[in-house]
Order: sequence, then C-alpha cells, then structure tokens
Amino acid sequence: MTTGQTFPQQGDADRTDVGDWERLGVDTSKPHSARIYDYWLGGKTNFAPDRAMGDAIGQAIPSIRAMAKENRAFQARAVRHLVRDQGIRQFLDLGTGIPTSPNTHDIAQAIASDARVVYVDNDPIVLAHARALMVSDEAGRTSYIHADLGNAEKLLADPALTSTLDLEQPVGLLLIAVLMLIADADDPWGKVAALRDALPSGSCIALTHPTQDFDPESVGQVAAAAREGGMTLVPRSRAEVTAFFDGWELLEPGVSPVMGWLPDGEAPADPEAAYYWAGVARKK
Repeated sequence: MTTGQTFPQQGDADRTDVGDWERLGVDTSKPHSARIYDYWLGGKTNFAPDRAMGDAIGQAIPSIRAMAKENRAFQARAVRHLVRDQGIRQFLDLGTGIPTSPNTHDIAQAIASDARVVYVDNDPIVLAHARALMVSDEAGRTSYIHADLGNAEKLLADPALTSTLDLEQPVGLLLIAVLMLIADADDPWGKVAALRDALPSGSCIALTHPTQDFDPESVGQVAAAAREGGMTLVPRSRAEVTAFFDGWELLEPGVSPVMGWLPDGEAPADPEAAYYWAGVARKK
C-alpha cells in the first residue's frame, strides 16, 4: 500500500491510550465525525467526547445506530453495483472514515481482484489505522492520502493517487456521509463539481447525505447539538442533494431514501426510516 504521508508504526494503529493518540496529533478533547460514526458502528476507536456527542444525537434520534448501519450497507451495494454493472475498476473514496470491514477495497476486490482504491481522509486516526487495516488483494492496489476536499487539483495530482489510479479511465467517486461536514458558505457543490469535471466519461459518483426531509424536528436538534459541540453538520433537502450530481446521468432509482436504493432482498416497509438521501450517477 502506498500513501501520501509517513505512517506511524503499525502498532500505533492498535493504541487506545488517549496520551498515545495525542502524541500522534489527534485532538481527543473534541468530538470528531469519523469517531462518532465508529462508535455507532460498535468500533473501539473513539473517545469520551465522541461517545457523548454520539449519545446526545441518539437522544434526539434513538435509531441512529441502525441508520449508520443502513448508510454503510448502501456503500456496499453501490460499490458492488459499480463494479458489476458499470464496469468500474478504480475508486476514489473521500472521507473514508475509520476502517470498518468490509472496506471499499474488500467489496470491490471480492468481485474484481484487480480493483484499485485510493482512500482520502483528514483524521490522523484514520491515517494511523490505514496501514494496518487496509491490506489489499495482491492483484489490486490501495493507497491512502491524508487530505480533504478543499483542493481538488492538488488531491488529483498527489503521487499516491496518480500511481494508483489511471485518470484516463472511469473512476468511482464515493462521498458517503461526508458532505454534511461542509457548510454552505464553503460551497460543497463547487468542490464536488471540481472533482466531477476532472474525471473521464464513464465515471460514476455515489453519495449519501443526511436530511431533515423525513423528520425536521429531530434532525434539527441533532444539527444544533453538533454546533454546540463545535462540529459542522448540515442536513440538506432532496433538491440540494440532487444538485451534487448536476450534469451527470442519475442511475435508477435516482436520488432515493438510502434504504430504498436498490435494496438487497425485499423493499423496506419504511424506506424513510433512515434519514439519508442516496444516489448514484454516471458521467456521459
């Protein structure tokens, strides 16, 4: 596996002592979205502020853990769809979060062993875990870049990316539960457009985004709790989420409740039980 940064030693990825993580540059005094998500999924790489924020959100939305799992399940379905039905063999996974099996490369390489994945995140904990846990199939490749969505041109020129992905060939761009961390004033639509414009025809984008559309009061409470905890968390409407796909061909069933996007097995009785919009689109 290649990276754009020097990793801590592999053993560091298993450390749970707060002091050890702080020496690696992790701010454990404030909640972080990746660690909250890890907490909801039953992971162990989270700290007291993350758990406190996760529990506060859980008070407003008691089913939040189930929703996080539904969001993760969509990612697996979308990756399988892109590999099997759209012929995608390389992925750019932005805001990948703390590794949780199965990861994108596990899913893709189970179908096409030569699939390649570049993970991108700006959390030092993800950086510490990546080398230990993101071990690729021998026929494929994975890389990790410690970065964010702020500069698409710089990201796409990173040697860890250019040595792993061929930007002349279709790419699957994954933005799973990450765009809500960018305020409207910072133009998340422009940041996504810059990435879309740089990808060749045949590329696909898959994303999920939390919304107030299904339960305005509860999600409003969550957004307020996040602000009080020093986090940016912006739920968006279906129209605002659809705008992230602008100019690309939405694949069926379009922008849908996350549970209703090509579900495995029978359709859910209440597809709006998880408060996310989801969609996949292809560049013509």
